[in-house]
Amino acid sequence: MAAAPGRRLPAALLCAALCLGAALAVDRSNFKTCEQSGFCRRQRGLSPGHSPYRALLESLQLGPDAARIQLINEATKVPLLLELWGLQGNMTRIRIKELNPLRPRFEVPDVLVGEPPVERLAVTGRDEGSLELSLGPAGHRLLVTEKPFRMDLLQGRELLCSVNACGLLFFEHLRQRRDSDTPREPTAEEGAAAEGQDEAAGGTEEAGDQSEKPTETTAEAAEEPGSWEETFKTHTDTKPNGPTSVGLDFSLPGFEHVYGIPEHAESLRLRTTEGGDPYRLYNLDVFQYELYNPMALYGSVPLLLAHSARRTLGIFWLNAAETWVDISSNTAGKVRGRGWGHRGGAIGVLTPPFRCWQTLFGKLLDYMQGGGETPQTDVRWMSESGIIDVFLLLGPAPAAVMGQYAALTGTQALPPLFALGYHQSRWNYNDEEDVAAVEKGFEEHAVPCDVLWLDIEHADGKRYFTWDPSKFPRPRAMLEQLAAKKRKMVSIVDPHIKVDSGYRVHAELRSRGFYVKTKDGSDYEGWCWPGSAAYPDFTNPEMRAWWASMFAYDQYEGSTETLFTWNDMNEPSVFSGPEVTMHKDAVHYGGWEHRDVHNLYGLYVQMATAEGQIQRSGGQHRPFVLSRAFFAGSQRYGAVWTGDNTAEWEHLKISIPMCLSFGLAGLAFCGADVGGFFKNPDAELLVRWYQAGALQPFFRAHAHMDTARREPWLFGEDNAALIRGAVRLRYALLPFWYTAFYHSHRHGVPIMRPLWMEYPEDTTTFAIDDQYLIDRALLVHPVTEQGARGVQVYLPGKGEVWYDTVSYQKHHAPQTLYVPVTMSSVPMFQRGGTVVPRQERVRRSTECMQGDPFTLYVALSPQGTAEGDLFLDDGKSFDYETKARFLHRQFTFAGNTLTASSADPRGSFDTPVWLERVVILGAGKPGAVILQPANGSETRLDFQHEAEPPVLTVRKPGVRMGDDWAIVLR
Repeated sequence: MAAAPGRRLPAALLCAALCLGAALAVDRSNFKTCEQSGFCRRQRGLSPGHSPYRALLESLQLGPDAARIQLINEATKVPLLLELWGLQGNMTRIRIKELNPLRPRFEVPDVLVGEPPVERLAVTGRDEGSLELSLGPAGHRLLVTEKPFRMDLLQGRELLCSVNACGLLFFEHLRQRRDSDTPREPTAEEGAAAEGQDEAAGGTEEAGDQSEKPTETTAEAAEEPGSWEETFKTHTDTKPNGPTSVGLDFSLPGFEHVYGIPEHAESLRLRTTEGGDPYRLYNLDVFQYELYNPMALYGSVPLLLAHSARRTLGIFWLNAAETWVDISSNTAGKVRGRGWGHRGGAIGVLTPPFRCWQTLFGKLLDYMQGGGETPQTDVRWMSESGIIDVFLLLGPAPAAVMGQYAALTGTQALPPLFALGYHQSRWNYNDEEDVAAVEKGFEEHAVPCDVLWLDIEHADGKRYFTWDPSKFPRPRAMLEQLAAKKRKMVSIVDPHIKVDSGYRVHAELRSRGFYVKTKDGSDYEGWCWPGSAAYPDFTNPEMRAWWASMFAYDQYEGSTETLFTWNDMNEPSVFSGPEVTMHKDAVHYGGWEHRDVHNLYGLYVQMATAEGQIQRSGGQHRPFVLSRAFFAGSQRYGAVWTGDNTAEWEHLKISIPMCLSFGLAGLAFCGADVGGFFKNPDAELLVRWYQAGALQPFFRAHAHMDTARREPWLFGEDNAALIRGAVRLRYALLPFWYTAFYHSHRHGVPIMRPLWMEYPEDTTTFAIDDQYLIDRALLVHPVTEQGARGVQVYLPGKGEVWYDTVSYQKHHAPQTLYVPVTMSSVPMFQRGGTVVPRQERVRRSTECMQGDPFTLYVALSPQGTAEGDLFLDDGKSFDYETKARFLHRQFTFAGNTLTASSADPRGSFDTPVWLERVVILGAGKPGAVILQPANGSETRLDFQHEAEPPVLTVRKPGVRMGDDWAIVLR
């Protein structure tokens, strides 16, 4: 929840919140542009082609795990240390830091799941100005050029990536502050433009065209206003460490399409940043965010993916400070596209924010490919502090890149099964009677629902871990009544703590010294929903352990095992702070400034909350925690969503590329507020949003307190029936969803994925973001246009077929298919060659359905084959992991026989669930259908066959899902 006029705030807080704007639109003046961010302005002020950095190749130290080479800034004479690793699984790590810093620089902890295993490096070539390193058995080689310093990563004769090819490495070293009248050493830019310019130009001449020489001196970092103190609006950021930013460029020959770096309200394919700001990664509480904009939002994952028909590659920039990402392309001016603020309109050729000279390797690549300019994308990362720590994920397939990133940061946590059901939320359900009435409404209108949510008004004066004594006097009884109906509750617990000496949580945090501090050493305080609030220091492991202990049943009074948690406002949001967040010179555990750790804060909040839920169950039960802020690695702790959206068609439409981008960055458990948080949707928009939301990983309706009530039955019976149908479809597909989550948990692949992940050579798919795949089997095109009578659906896959999941009509691919729609339509197709499990006896909640029988939908390929799987466990505990209590079943159709076998013999799980029906799409009419259990007996089964389109339905095989068996068509 962003700060909004509707919130009931103390008068002083209202004054502080007015800067957020009274109109229902983002007030851009509250948030910095690159020009208003001193370090971004300095970094972006550099011109390409004149790098002052030289690699001292004679300093090479080649150890068993890494190569280390000193770099020297020839203008400042400040030495840096370059460290290189070849990592197992086709990854390369590059780290650059000061060789002898005045004080330590922040290096991001707790994001990597461990130190990645390394390959042995070897020097395979060397001459006067370069050396070549072998990075392992995959054939990757790294060519390090001395002057100007650059690196080129190759596989065989293919150039994959160049580092500092644009010459934009810029590392602001720690220094002592000098008086304005004291002579100072020249900065990197001055050196390049003055005494070092001739030497740098010489290096450029060797590399290629000099037509893009800078013609003027760039910003002077050491004494530029804002280097040691920076003011934005009424807030002054003291910078005791001075300018400490880092930046580096990467050139990607052969790539035109790049994705990732969430969170932005942006199309799936990232646009070049010419004509506007870079993409910003800085977790912020943005009220009524705009669409198709590079502004920062609630979360940040510094992972960028590049994809072509030849390969996929990833760049993971491990830095938690404010970060900007510039994207430039040598083909950007050759296509009709959108510039910032030009939604849907054509623009002309724009001047890129930076452009690299063409390299010798680039010219060689052009020659090898038969001439013509090779498409190339250049990506430039700029962070305010820390070090340069980069992982190059070399694929080559899309799923391989996903696996490589997961090997570094972890996979999506396997959620409890209930979390995949429907969640009903509102700011706020008024009291226990209101909760009971809403729950009763779901019963009376036969709409499945697993979870009811409580926002901030449920707590006593917005004191988290408490309940309002007049509105929620018997919370345990309320939870038990919901549990009796097999339903759960989520309550909000935000990380701003009301400053109140009588509030136990605050008193204990203050007495233990667990709050973030100001630069002067006092507890940091700001304004948020409770009024004056202090902020726990989640970077402190002791504080996180204490926070986790607060979720124990004897600490969180009234809580039970069916109460779960929502962490909102954890960017952190500070209404009275600069850009609605914490001052950068606030001080955290270990003496680190907030500027160093900002983007980690939300991850730590979710981490500690998830740990608290695990601990309260004695380590037995999986947690469910929804977080608004996130960073790389947040996928290990729960779900995320797209934040405070609006009840508008464009916001419905943008939810698809936003969640696709989240998934590409490892955050597979993503959704958007169904119906829109702000404003009131009409019936058509609400129905279409339920239909879309039911087919996204996280399915929750949520609304602002100033909106009209919008429970599913309040828009008339016709619309209630449409919403009921969408929710029931979600529940029928729960076995498929749960299995898809298991795939993501095991392998790091997105659940909701862009078409190009499964069809990486089909260039038509590269920019599609209004349709997507759920796992690999279902293709979905939600209706996101008002008054739509049809949608254009692209069916990919040469030689493949797709089946409409309602009519069972078969369509050959590739083709673009016009699909007429009505208000009940949710265009969805099952891929030929797949098996999708369903449970079609839909009940009130997931827990009610756990013993129900299954139906298998078998969609035959043109070759008459299909395969799929099913994951089953108890749906709530870690026993699948700690005790191997699970079933992973494999279904294969070939030779007119459907067989069931174990996909993982390590697991065992006793469950009575059985097979009720098999629906085979594309099957001819058999003479008989025979069941062959593992004991060798045979039983004839009843069946029904429809000729057009051909569908065979086999009734009541009756076998247990955990048994081996075969169904033979004769």
